[in-house]
Order: sequence, then structure tokens, then C-alpha cells
Amino acid sequence: MNDMTSVNDLPADIDPIWAGDGSHLPEWFITALRVPREEGYVEITGAKVHYFRWGNRDKPKLLMTHGFLAHARCFAFIAPFFAQDYDIVAFDLAGMGDSEMRGSAGAAARGKEFVEIAEALGLFADGHKPTIIAHSFGSGAALTAVTQSPDAFAGVVVCDLMIMRPEMLDGYWNKERSSPGSGNPDKPNRHYPTYEAARERYVLSPPQPVAEPFLLDYIAYHSLCREEGSWTWKFSPEVFRRSNKPEEWLTMGKRLVQAPGRKAIVHGGNSMLFSQDSADYIRDIGGNDIPIITIPEASHHLMLDQPLAFVATLRSVLACWKSSPEYEQQC
Repeated sequence: MNDMTSVNDLPADIDPIWAGDGSHLPEWFITALRVPREEGYVEITGAKVHYFRWGNRDKPKLLMTHGFLAHARCFAFIAPFFAQDYDIVAFDLAGMGDSEMRGSAGAAARGKEFVEIAEALGLFADGHKPTIIAHSFGSGAALTAVTQSPDAFAGVVVCDLMIMRPEMLDGYWNKERSSPGSGNPDKPNRHYPTYEAARERYVLSPPQPVAEPFLLDYIAYHSLCREEGSWTWKFSPEVFRRSNKPEEWLTMGKRLVQAPGRKAIVHGGNSMLFSQDSADYIRDIGGNDIPIITIPEASHHLMLDQPLAFVATLRSVLACWKSSPEYEQQC
């Protein structure tokens, strides 16, 4: 198989606006997007929730979600690698991607979203307990979910969640920003006359180069939508109407260690948000039984830096859990 491919019938996700003729895209990416999937919406408390689904409905369940202001397509080229052995759902958090905003944007409401989408799509049927795989902000919400509903999930894989010793976190905030993920909920999203003008404004947080620029183009394109002859961001400004209290982040390490059930941490070797000191801190506060796996040459956005290494790491974690004695009761 060639490393690169030029095809005429590209998957729908590969729009010429960002991908041109697709000749620079690697075969693995195109093949992943061709894996059969269901795309749809379910209505929860009067609002539409957008999701993708791959795999076999009779298999163990995986529930995937993304970081702040991102969307489920962060896993659209990751999830297909699990389709043979799992039933996988990746969903847009409320007010992000193509999901409508609903209810509160606070931590408790975010945690409930995991149970709500799992119930709506039948992931709990026949005693199944989904395993959550979440990135960054989504990981924090996932920890809330398993704490709220300790018997509902088989485990959670936390992917590059910001965890630092409190004194380190204070220094990071003072240096980098006043408040992580801050924004004005009363200010409408800006409109841009062209896609190119909007794309120029798309940046990652924290800022970083990416090893696979075509993946950044893909994520950026699907973060935008056409509206009244212009381009604007998909996310709702309402997502900023959240408590975002500093203590929520200052205690994140303890929350992770104390969260019930199986947990694993996957992080980038070059991440600004989870370092070797973060791993040491987790051990210091009692998380000696939590696997912590580093992906070399990856920064915070693992799927954009080392997507295939990210897949391999997740596969390894799931395989280890699958071989454990309690697996049959949990899946």
C-alpha cells in the first residue's frame, strides 16, 4: 500500500475546500474515513445531540468525546481502528460541534451528558458498561461522570488532561492565561467573509505545532459552518457560561485518583499540560495503581501529532483491561 493516494471518490468528510484533490492525504486516513459509520442526532431534554457510531452493536461499548470547543471528529479517524472489536460512539458535547446547547454548562451537567447519550443510544442494554475515552476537557467531564454514576461505566481513559501540582498550576496560569477556556457567553461568534479568513483564525490551545498538518486542516474545517453567506464557529458562546472555578483544576489530580473504577492516563511526551512531574504528582497523592502511558513526540493534541501511536496505545490499554478477570462482568 502506498503512503499517499490520489482518489476521485473521497469520503464526504474530505471536502475540497480544505483538502484540494486529496492527493497529499495518507491512505490510512482515507481508509479510516471509509469504514462504515452511522451519523445522527438524538434529542435529549429538548436539544439535538450529534454523534457518530461504528462497529458491531453486540460488542463491548466505547464512548468517546473531545476537548473544549472541539468536536467528535477528533475521533473520526481514530475510532474506525476499533470497529472490528467494539461498538463505538463518539459524540459532540452540548454546545460544541453539531450538538445544540442544553441546560447548564457547569461540571455536573457535563458529567451527566455521558449517561444521557449512553442511555439514548442503548449503550447500557443487556448490562453493558461502556468504557469512556476522552481528551482534555472531555476527560474532566468523564471523571465527573464516573463519580456521579460509579456503576454505569467500565472504566475511563484520560487523554492529556491538564493535571499539575497546585503550585505549578498557579505559575502556569500566571504565565499563560488568566483563566483556561475563558470567553464571553454574551458575545456572538465572529463571522468571516471567506473560509480562508476564518481558517487563519483557528488556533490550538495550548498553542503547538502539529506533526500531521492535514489533520489540523480537517479539524479546523469541521469546526466552522456557513451562515448567511459567511463563515463562523460552530460552538455556542453559551459554553463559556460555566463556573470554571480555579479549585476545579487545582484539585483535578485528587479527583482523578479518587474517581471510582478503572482509570488509565495517556499523555503526550511534549505536552504542556501533563508532564513527568504530573505523573509523579499522581503517584504522590495515591495513584500508584493508575497506568500512565507517554506517547513520544506528541504534544497535547495526541490525535493530531501521533494518531497511529495514539491508536496503538488505546488498543493496549483496552487489551489489558479485557484480559482482567472482572472484564466479563463489566462489558
